[in-house]
Amino acid sequence: MSRSPAVPPDAARPPGPPAGAACSVLLRGASVLTMNERREVIPRGEVLVEGGTIAHVGPLGSAPLPPGGAGETLELGEGAVVIPGLVQAHVHLCQTLFRNQADDLPLLRWLRERIWPLEAAHDEASLAASAELGLAELLRGGTTAILDMATVHHTEVIFQAAARSGIRALIGKCHMDVDAGQPRALYERPAASLAEAVQLCERWQGAEGGRLGYAFAPRFALSCSEGLLRELAAAARERGARLHTHAAENAEECRLVRAQTGRDNVEYFAAIGLAGPDLVLAHCIHLSQREVELLARHGVAVAHCPSSNLKLGSGLARVPELRAAGITVGLGADGAPCNNNLDAFVEMRLAALLQKPRLGAQVLPAAEVFAMASVEGARALGLEGRIGRLAAGMEADLVVLDLDDLATVPPGDLFSTIVYAAQSRHVRHVMVAGRWVVKDRQLLTLDEERVRAVAKEQLAALLRRL
Repeated sequence: MSRSPAVPPDAARPPGPPAGAACSVLLRGASVLTMNERREVIPRGEVLVEGGTIAHVGPLGSAPLPPGGAGETLELGEGAVVIPGLVQAHVHLCQTLFRNQADDLPLLRWLRERIWPLEAAHDEASLAASAELGLAELLRGGTTAILDMATVHHTEVIFQAAARSGIRALIGKCHMDVDAGQPRALYERPAASLAEAVQLCERWQGAEGGRLGYAFAPRFALSCSEGLLRELAAAARERGARLHTHAAENAEECRLVRAQTGRDNVEYFAAIGLAGPDLVLAHCIHLSQREVELLARHGVAVAHCPSSNLKLGSGLARVPELRAAGITVGLGADGAPCNNNLDAFVEMRLAALLQKPRLGAQVLPAAEVFAMASVEGARALGLEGRIGRLAAGMEADLVVLDLDDLATVPPGDLFSTIVYAAQSRHVRHVMVAGRWVVKDRQLLTLDEERVRAVAKEQLAALLRRL
């Protein structure tokens, strides 16, 4: 693999083992959690992948093999489960380098005192290190698709890292053309900010065989002018791209938005034309009933980030009520400094448990939470017809779990085992678009040892700049 030209020579890595080319692969003998319309679980099944596409899913022995058989056959033993690749609908790869650097603060202080100064100190090398650290963790943990909000500068570097890693990603540069307390280095002129986003979209939308795409990503209502928000919405819709921002995360944020705009977050976005089925809003904790109705009416998706919401003391999103209103709700880890990991299994477990003291033990059962991490996440990203299920014709994003472990036996309902008991360490193999990116727990696309070493070096350099 070639290294990005944006990374200076002293940050170059030796080529690691390449991801396998998309080819013919037969997975045999595992349980298969399809997430089809019936949410069918095949106890002893097989999945045939041809090129980058799933060619067949069915019981053991049912696959129509090509002449000469599959190019690769994996015989999966007791405890193996094949699941759709997990989808995270809100992450910040630019912040992974700041893990353990911004703890025990509420949102606006966390941003102004720690995160924004740290983001302002990024250069291309530190941003590449941050992205690769996050991507390595995500892939090793079974996350195959993400919606990422980058920082204001150097977004090209995040795309380059995602291309190298093999992940499926929608990525957008952050926009901040209003003074919200950020360092001067993060303040932008609206015309230049929009122009850069359009250029990035034209370069990366549909890149890597459709594995990468663009999402126009204003940070939040407090950091963007109304004019820029309107222009971003128009630019996204002209190009068939996603829109992604934060909304109603923190009570003080909501108070300031009302003071600045005269409306609540979602009402404001609807009034200026941002709301629509292409918009994904992270958090949505402090919503009025009117805002819930607006989300449903406009088809807006929500990214629920339970760990982040707890750690920043922001509150608890009313996920069951949102889903009852017909709103698509996906899951996300948010950024490493407000979590402090990027583990989809942690988010599934928390999402399931947090609502039960409020509404009863029967609320958000495991199967519904797994849907949020798979098919609903795919829907939020506009990829529902491509990923999130294991079915013939879908793109081959899948994960093999090894659940024959002290923490996950004896076997029971698979949804419950995955949501309540499984952890990212149970991920054994990961495939994206028909290519192995993790095999036998080894990351094939990035050199893990180098990723860790460079992250430490680049954080030290960034802190000296700060």
